[in-house]
Amino acid sequence: MNPLLILPILIPLVTAILALLFREARNVQRALSLLGALGLFGASAGLMFDVRRNGIQAAQVGNWPAPYGITLVADLFGAIMVLLAGIIAMAVVTYSLVSVDAKREEFGYHSLIHFLLMGVCGSFLTGDLFNLYVWFEVMLMGSFVLMALGGERGQMEGAIKYVTLNLLSSAMFLSALGLLYAMAGTLNMADLADKFSDISASQPYGVVTTLAMLFMVAFGIKAAVFPLFFWLPASYHTPPAAISALFAGLLTKVGVYALIRVFTLIFVQDAGFTHNLILIIAGLTMVSGVLGAVAQKEFRRVLSFHIVSQIGYMIMGLGLFTPLALAGSVFYIAHHIIVKTNLFLISGAVEKLGRTPVLKKLGGLYQAQPMLAILFLVPAMSLAGLPPLSGFFAKLSLARAGLETGQYIIVSIMLGVSLLTLFSMLKLWNEAFWKPLPASAIGSGGAAGMGNLHTWLISVAFLAAITVLIGIGAGSFFSIALLAGEQLMNPQDYIQAVLGGAR
Repeated sequence: MNPLLILPILIPLVTAILALLFREARNVQRALSLLGALGLFGASAGLMFDVRRNGIQAAQVGNWPAPYGITLVADLFGAIMVLLAGIIAMAVVTYSLVSVDAKREEFGYHSLIHFLLMGVCGSFLTGDLFNLYVWFEVMLMGSFVLMALGGERGQMEGAIKYVTLNLLSSAMFLSALGLLYAMAGTLNMADLADKFSDISASQPYGVVTTLAMLFMVAFGIKAAVFPLFFWLPASYHTPPAAISALFAGLLTKVGVYALIRVFTLIFVQDAGFTHNLILIIAGLTMVSGVLGAVAQKEFRRVLSFHIVSQIGYMIMGLGLFTPLALAGSVFYIAHHIIVKTNLFLISGAVEKLGRTPVLKKLGGLYQAQPMLAILFLVPAMSLAGLPPLSGFFAKLSLARAGLETGQYIIVSIMLGVSLLTLFSMLKLWNEAFWKPLPASAIGSGGAAGMGNLHTWLISVAFLAAITVLIGIGAGSFFSIALLAGEQLMNPQDYIQAVLGGAR
């Protein structure tokens, strides 16, 4: 077995266990958490390099031949997602060292972070739908406890909404798995793709399309697409900023990853219906999310609705279903994970300085903390799609793919949504940074100091630098995304890597 396939799962697991054993030794726990995040980044970077150089990597746990055993597989798309998880792990853990209180750390904060990362990486590397369900549940358990950790009233309300809708998604996912296994006799994704490649010889289109709709709803809840997104803006603003940032960067992207994986590998028989439906959902998700963001009056609520809106861009490429469009989705996911995590980390600093999330009560931060203001502009303008930042090239690739396929309506929608995104980012800038500090906040500690703010901004500057780097080197990064899109559109290499001579 290629050790690089198991290390992104094994490192967070070992880190979580060790951090739990040293729960009462806070400094040891923090050191272990940081080392674990660095180790995950190193292993994910190694895996990415290996896949880029040697092609799709697959392994059978326990040497049980596919499709009977547990399969781990990494194509370029999966390797990119694992690498992004490693980057976010480093940023969030570093930020947590200065932002998360001792009480949460004593109750297992660092262990939970790494259990969650284990579930995320397992989801990206599994080659089996049942194991994808298992990793989803690992993520759900870790994320629910993290969201509720601290026991504040707002957190508990958000956590209940979060877990209720995600349990519904899990129940639907499990039901769909049972029906799929009864139909095909396997849940190995490569084996399913091979068997469904000639669906007319085995099962009628209608049955398969119905199953596809079940998976679309189950993964759609996880990804927070229209109209299944309402749990996200009701919960993501409630925990500490470090936890919100981790959720914003990775959790919904696992749902998007699952949608792209199954609707490029397995459910492609009725693309005229399924993928056109995905395209319609993408447009509705963009519009509903950005309109919600424009209407919000709290910093993190604006950002939470923007997560929903940006999910629409990611699945737009899946709906267009061309190599260029899928490359655009992969590039957009990478851009968004970095940018959105960064914006949530910045929101923590803003709320700490202003002692409130309410925009009308904030102000004066440009004069008080110009470095924070500049670092906010980088991800904010990238999210809006301004050149030469990463968001511009991500949206450009999707727009080009839409124009090439004649989907002018969705291209018009995405451009209009980009303008509204810019408007809402400028609203955040004006309310929190540019306008003077309101008189009502002057006597209540508004724009107060935070000690060494530069320590808070290490992770923010790191992610902002990546955003700028992706923009400057967009050609090189997009060439990798294009290779990933071509692999997704031509799954025979994936099937061959997993099944080999078992086909």
